[in-house]
Amino acid sequence: MARIPRLLVKGEDTVYHIISRTALPGFVLGDSEKDYLLGLIKDLSGIFFVEVFGFCIMGNHFHLLAKMKTIEEYSDDEVKRMVSFFRKSESGVITDGQVPFFKEKFSNLSEFLKQLKQRFSRYYNKLHERRGYFWGDRFKSVIVEKGDTLINCLAYVDLNPIRAGLATKPEDYRWSSMGYHAQTDNKNRFLSTDFGLSSYGEMSEAEKLIDYREFLYEKGGIETVKGISINEDVIKKERDKDYKLTRGKNGDRYIKVDMKRRIE
Repeated sequence: MARIPRLLVKGEDTVYHIISRTALPGFVLGDSEKDYLLGLIKDLSGIFFVEVFGFCIMGNHFHLLAKMKTIEEYSDDEVKRMVSFFRKSESGVITDGQVPFFKEKFSNLSEFLKQLKQRFSRYYNKLHERRGYFWGDRFKSVIVEKGDTLINCLAYVDLNPIRAGLATKPEDYRWSSMGYHAQTDNKNRFLSTDFGLSSYGEMSEAEKLIDYREFLYEKGGIETVKGISINEDVIKKERDKDYKLTRGKNGDRYIKVDMKRRIE
């Protein structure tokens, strides 16, 4: 059976909710594998025309909420620098005539996911001394509108560890966007601080994070048949603090991971 063409938008900024699952049985993504995959997402999003809103890496799949930006937003010199990071060798130098090819490459969602998944597969197979496929079916992608749709999708992604019983508070799970905000203070400004709140007027990043945490906790407290809800006592404590974030001391873990280069 022929593959159904994937719905992708060209020529305009587009936000996608991306999901990809492993082909292996069980929960094969442990702490080190999750660290490595997160590092790859961070590295490649700095090369491809990608703005990351949110992510969550679970034991057998990952979610990514990201915007693919248009080629018009990048100069030729910026693209040349991106190619040098992408190739990591003398062959990273390209001519002016090659720039349009790489602009198309770096603005392509499928190419971004191809690089991400292939590089992780090579790492995983080498680490576990195995051969063969790691990822299952092709990744799934859904176009996400801005505003309420975006913030609802972001909350869905960040609530995955809660629904699965892996954490009692969203920021306690370090392989998620809320965990990254809380535990690293959004190190290197990796994540967008839009939160789907861009239409709410001029707000500081801190104010947006507070508003998003309130939305996330209140939504997470709603009972659902699809998993566990945030405990009401936990929500009450956050309400009493006006949802202001008390940052943890786990940023060192991310800093150590960041020192390992993943672009090979």
